[in-house]
Amino acid sequence: MNNFKKIGLTALAASLVSTSAFAGELTVSGGASMNMSGHSGTALNEATAFTMGNQITLSGSGELDNGLNVSLSFVIDQADDTLPFDGHSVSVSSDSLGTIAVHGEGGSSAASALDTTAAGDMWDNFNSNGGVTLSDSGPGDNSIMYTTPALIEGVSASVSYNPSVAGATGNETELGFSVTYTGVEGLSASYGSTDLDRVGTATDGDHTVWKASYAFGPVTVAASGNDYDVTGTSSDQETSSYKVSYTVSDAISISYGSEEVSVPGSTDAEFTGISASYTSGGMTISAAMQDGSNIGNATGAANQVDYWSLGASFAF
Repeated sequence: MNNFKKIGLTALAASLVSTSAFAGELTVSGGASMNMSGHSGTALNEATAFTMGNQITLSGSGELDNGLNVSLSFVIDQADDTLPFDGHSVSVSSDSLGTIAVHGEGGSSAASALDTTAAGDMWDNFNSNGGVTLSDSGPGDNSIMYTTPALIEGVSASVSYNPSVAGATGNETELGFSVTYTGVEGLSASYGSTDLDRVGTATDGDHTVWKASYAFGPVTVAASGNDYDVTGTSSDQETSSYKVSYTVSDAISISYGSEEVSVPGSTDAEFTGISASYTSGGMTISAAMQDGSNIGNATGAANQVDYWSLGASFAF
């Protein structure tokens, strides 16, 4: 990360609270990657795909005279569909009051902030070939997240607010909450739930997520569950996942994971995979092989697909 220079954030301070000018700090970090991947199966044999990634994050922060800390973040990603930003937010925090963050883009509900599966969303690598897409509670844009300071040792909580959006495809005001426990060394456990309240549709319900991981020496075991439950069983979706990781050394790690996505009245989609990574400085080389069965919650040759990838990523 490069510390470019200190700048005055007087305008931002004035918009938040009446106080004198204060000095802040602006930092720039970035990431880039080079990747190749492919899919194969009885009814599929795609050519190798080459892709790249690039992202820049601008982060500013400073402390007001009253002790509040103000932070802003802009994420610029060329691949984003709403250029120029992939996410932008402003947050205000203190040790005693916690943190309140307003996300113009790229925010999460209390549940969707946790809903990456334990195995790392392997399902997403099969989506372009007719695989399942996991539903979530968003909200993404123009949302608010409040995170408490430690309530008791090892326990923190968050509350999300997604304001109502007019129109047939919009939503009513939606609230969510989550709790995380880290009071035992090596253990992390979280639970979150968010209301689903859509305008003019029969898809009201809730999105509930739990996940837990425990590290013991070089071995880490993780599991997660994701329940998207709405009115009308055809839209319900349950996802379960686990992963076992082994740290060979400070630079090398390997893992095995599994995911299962269930919808009422359909065949379960199942994904398994093994991955390995090597890290040196700001560079990480990774490789993965994954197997997808019934990837679109259906049987048949078109739903039996294998995936492989090899990539190099760089952080600076």
